[in-house]
Formats: sequence, C-alpha cells, structure tokens
Amino acid sequence: MHDQIITIERHIVEQERRYPQATGVFSNLLYDIALAAKIIAYETTRAGLVEILGLAGRINVQGEQQMKLDLFANETMIRMNSYTGRLAVMASEEEEDIIPVPEEYGIGKYVLVFDPLDGSSNVDVNVSIGTIFGVYRRKSKQGPGTLEDCLQMGRDLVAAGYIIYGSSTMMVYSTGQGVHGFTLDPGVGEFLLSHPDIRMPERSKYYSVNQGYEQYWSEGVRRFTWWLQGMDREDPRKPLSGRYSGSLVADFHRNLLEGGIYYYPAEATKPEGKLRLVYEAIPLAFIVEQAGGYASDGQRNILDIQPKSLHQRIPLFIGNLELVKKAEEFISEYDGQ
Repeated sequence: MHDQIITIERHIVEQERRYPQATGVFSNLLYDIALAAKIIAYETTRAGLVEILGLAGRINVQGEQQMKLDLFANETMIRMNSYTGRLAVMASEEEEDIIPVPEEYGIGKYVLVFDPLDGSSNVDVNVSIGTIFGVYRRKSKQGPGTLEDCLQMGRDLVAAGYIIYGSSTMMVYSTGQGVHGFTLDPGVGEFLLSHPDIRMPERSKYYSVNQGYEQYWSEGVRRFTWWLQGMDREDPRKPLSGRYSGSLVADFHRNLLEGGIYYYPAEATKPEGKLRLVYEAIPLAFIVEQAGGYASDGQRNILDIQPKSLHQRIPLFIGNLELVKKAEEFISEYDGQ
C-alpha cells in the first residue's frame, strides 16, 4: 500500500470542503501565494548564476540596503496577487505605504501582508532565507482597501505561513486548522505534503538568539538566557544547544520541528525591539499557537497586540510554550514589567 501523494492544491481544496459556504476565493489566494513561492524559489536557487546577488543600490523603508533578490521577491508577490480580484489591499515590509490593488481588476475581500525575503543578508553566503505572509478579511466595507485593513490584530488572521528556501523549499501554513508543511518537488514543480499536522515537541532542543548583543539586554533577559544554559543555581536544568543563523524563518522553522525558542529581545540601543510586528511577529505567532507553542513580546501574547503602524517594531519571544512563559517570568521579576 503506497502512501498518498497530496499536492498543496489538493490539500487546500480538501480543507475548503469543510466549509459548505466557501466560494473558492480564499483557496485560490493561498494557491497564488504558493505559485509566487515557486517563482521566488527558482530565482533563489540560481541567484549566483544570474548575478542577482549583491546590493541593488536602494534603501528600503527600514533604512536597510535592499538586496536584488529582495526586490525580485517583492515584485513577484505583488504581481502575482494584484490582478486576481481576490485582494482589497496589500502591505510589504519593503514598501513604505500600503500597496493598492488596481480597481479595474476587481477589489476582493482579503488583505495580504508579507515580508518578501526574510534573512536576505544571508543570500550571499547560502544560508536559508524565507517569505512570511498573513491573510486577513478586510474590515472596510467597500472601495479600495485601507491602512486600517492592514493593521489588524493577530486574532483576526484567517491564514498565515512562511516559505523557507534552503536545501529544499518548504511552504508551511495554517488556516486555523493546524499547521501543515509542504516540500517543493522540483521534478514535478509541485508542493507535496511532507509534514502534516505539525506540533511543537514538548521537549526542546535549541535556543536561538544573537548573544553578541547580550551586553544590551535587560537583567531579566540575561538571567533567562543563563537559565536556558543550565547556569541558574536555584533552578538548574539540562542546557539547550544554541543555534542562530540570522534568518528568522530558518531559526523558527528549526525550533518548530525540533523544539525550542527563538528570541530577539529589546535592547538598550533598540528599546522598541527589532522585528516587525505586522510582517514577522504576528504571522509566526499565529502558526506557533496552532502548533501548540506561544509568542510574546516579553509581557503579553503577540496575537493580542493592536498594530499602530505598518512598520512597527517589537521584541519577540516565540516557540515552546513553557520556555516563552519562563521568559515572561524572568522579565517580570527582574525588569519590573
């Protein structure tokens, strides 16, 4: 008896059948994102051959140099989703303002927010990078989508996911019915179900943080890190292994499958945090909660935070529920928060 081969398209359609009132628009939107991911994956794997590596000579809204591959990924996501009639508006980490949808192609009822190429500084050294996305229903009643449509809380997400471009290309997503992972088979050009119903292991293996910035951390974050390393005399534990690549998607993906915690805390030089609430923290928080984990800014659930601006930054602790709760305890005890 051979195992069934389930493509991402078939999986999306089968999930849709649970909802008799579904029109297919949402399913097609997810498949549009999967198609964009295939195009970005193709360009990513041949980046060195086509001289797409290196800086594009432009500065993005975050004040960072944009990589050529960043621009390609951003344009691909926009072009694949602008003319389908499924979206009301989009927002990208690479664009200063919301991205309107051409009215002549029809205005849909969904909102797409995305980080087109997370970890792009790793492109030149062949470390895994990724795309992160979140999908909402529009709040505005009619006409073009608005900024407010893009500034929704994580509790309002209808889908979120990420694509990791590494030794293989994987798409992981959730529509609130568990978390499922698909691996791109380049031979047939399809995403095939490889990781059904992903759950975070109860036993954690790794912690992922840039310890080069430890001198800028609060007392609570330092003590939490020592606890992870088994150096807390009052509560000794078996130390976790440290793994940090500088690519949020790659580190999150490893910890999702193997167990652990990723964190980028507030720093003395960056008290507001570094990661973006709308494009990074909220979508991954939705995924981790669906897999039995938890995401916090050190004090509260990421999914309960109301975004105030498109490019708002925030501290992030995400992964195993017990570990993230422990981080909150240390921060509350030693930092008085």
